[in-house]
Amino acid sequence: MGEALEIQNKPDAELKAKMANAIRALSMDAVQKANSGHPGAPMGLADVATVLFADHLKFDAGNPDWHDRDRFVMSAGHGSMLVYSLLYLTGYPGMGIEQIKNFRQLGSPTAGHPEYGHAAGIETTTGPLGQGITTAVGMALAERMQNQKLGDAVIDHYTYAIAGDGCLMEGISQEAISMAGHLQLSKLIVLWDDNNISIDGELNMACSDDQLKRFEASGWHTQQIDGHDMDAISAAIAEAKASDSPSLIACKTIIGFGAPNKQGTASTHGSPLGDEEIALTRMKLGWTSAPFEVPEDVLNAWRAVGSQGSETRAQWLTQFDALSEDEKAALVSPVTDAVKQELSKAIVGVKQKFVEGSEKLATRISSKKVLDEILPVIPGMVGGSADLTGSNGTKTDQYAPVNRGEFGGNYIHYGVREHGMGAVMNGISLHGGFLPYSGTFLVFSDYARGAIRLSALMEQPIGYVMTHDSIGLGEDGPTHQPVEHLASLRAMPNLNVFRPADSVECAECWELFASQDKTPAILSLTRQGLPLLRNDATAENKCALGGYVLKEADGERDVTLIGTGSEVSVAMDAAKLLEADGLKVAVVSLPCWELFEAQGSDYQWKVLGDAPRVGVEAAVEQGWSKWLGSNGQFIGMTGFGASGPANELFEHFGITAEKVADAARRVTGNA
Repeated sequence: MGEALEIQNKPDAELKAKMANAIRALSMDAVQKANSGHPGAPMGLADVATVLFADHLKFDAGNPDWHDRDRFVMSAGHGSMLVYSLLYLTGYPGMGIEQIKNFRQLGSPTAGHPEYGHAAGIETTTGPLGQGITTAVGMALAERMQNQKLGDAVIDHYTYAIAGDGCLMEGISQEAISMAGHLQLSKLIVLWDDNNISIDGELNMACSDDQLKRFEASGWHTQQIDGHDMDAISAAIAEAKASDSPSLIACKTIIGFGAPNKQGTASTHGSPLGDEEIALTRMKLGWTSAPFEVPEDVLNAWRAVGSQGSETRAQWLTQFDALSEDEKAALVSPVTDAVKQELSKAIVGVKQKFVEGSEKLATRISSKKVLDEILPVIPGMVGGSADLTGSNGTKTDQYAPVNRGEFGGNYIHYGVREHGMGAVMNGISLHGGFLPYSGTFLVFSDYARGAIRLSALMEQPIGYVMTHDSIGLGEDGPTHQPVEHLASLRAMPNLNVFRPADSVECAECWELFASQDKTPAILSLTRQGLPLLRNDATAENKCALGGYVLKEADGERDVTLIGTGSEVSVAMDAAKLLEADGLKVAVVSLPCWELFEAQGSDYQWKVLGDAPRVGVEAAVEQGWSKWLGSNGQFIGMTGFGASGPANELFEHFGITAEKVADAARRVTGNA
């Protein structure tokens, strides 16, 4: 498996050098025209990238969605012009010279950092350092998992990531390195741009790690080479492909290679070279073409590289065609139309069980029961937890762990690696064929936030099961009690924050997450038991509108009580107290603000009404004003929590039916 690709009419060394210089020229010209960007990394990595694409990478530029292609991740996303140059030169659709000229311009696919979905060939959004290498771990893991299901003839590809010093300094990289080494993801190859330069200057000002020993300690195969020696680069990649372990190749490069006065310095890292230095660079490299022009023989050589995988793809299609229609569809997306129909039936069934049982359950337990029913319906659903499996309720009756050499399971033990867990799930989702979810405590969503944000930005359907979602977790105290987290997560675009009030809502929230493919979700779930508030088990998904009237007033409303999650039952109890006073009370459940906001003002008014409103949530008030109006009142947290039994904490912080009723009396003038 470690040999280079069999390529006809392979370019000779002289032509390959020109091919690398084409990357350098396009990169420095595009950055100069934009007067913004990072020319140093693309210029330093041009030789590495040329060898990788010309000699080893399995891809077909004309068919960028070929599922068994090798994945290429530019973890050092600031070096985006390396990616864009390669996409243009190899002939990816939609990446012409005009896109290169419009680097970093509004509306151009050649954004400052590579953005998934903006152009064919961009496998993931990178820029926040460390995210790319960790996402690559997820891709490599997904490859092994699909390979075990479908075999080498259908799934057998590598994942390559180019990482810089910054990627390896970010803490998430250790989570990635450790996890990949533990699982022995042998189809993962990381090419480290070892140039000893960061934005501030020489790397030794901030870092003196022995990276090879670091990777070796986690079970990686390592090599160190001259990143400008093309023969050495190709031999190292071939050796890495033959290894039974994930591989790191330390490529000693010169940042800004070819710039006579600036190469090897921080000045090439994040600034244009300047017209004078570019002219001198052209002379040093022997590059006589005008800006944005590539000699015909060089461009033809690159286009030949772009098409050299077409025959391999054609052979693969014969294996693909032998799959069933369901297998073909599930290869990329596990939630097909047929699966959605079965999912809906399963959700109705589990709702019926909840109604019949009428148990008081923590929603983390309700969630586990829902997962027990829907995992058999969605074979590509893969779960996990950051070392909180029992607490999160993510381990189902169908539990089959993914282990080193045993990749056919459906559950990943991520260890205490919340940030890495999120980025690995991004990679699993981007690879295709899986619907990932995993759990931790809601308070630790802070650790995973960088990855959650990229899930949202890339429109990936990732399920973040966040349990122990309030002071209701009790004795673990304020370090573990989230108060600001709901508001913080609701502020993030394209992220659905679900906070179900009971078991039935929990089932509906899982259905809403699993039946779409563009939006990640937070499932905010309780540790403490909650009463069953819904006794309907029909196919109607009331949570789909984000909010609805759980209990209507007996006549014209005097007040509307609004709650989420565990506090909806508090609002229901408060309604009984108020009705004993003769007030007409409606109770609204808002399990997902984002979906409710999407309904528009007419539906929102229909649900919320024009009577005074009181909101209750065991979290900070931020964001509630949009639902409460100018005269509404909020019952919730105003600071951090405390250590103690949950019921005592709710009393202590005044999140009770009595306090909600008192607030309702005030807003209605009945205090």
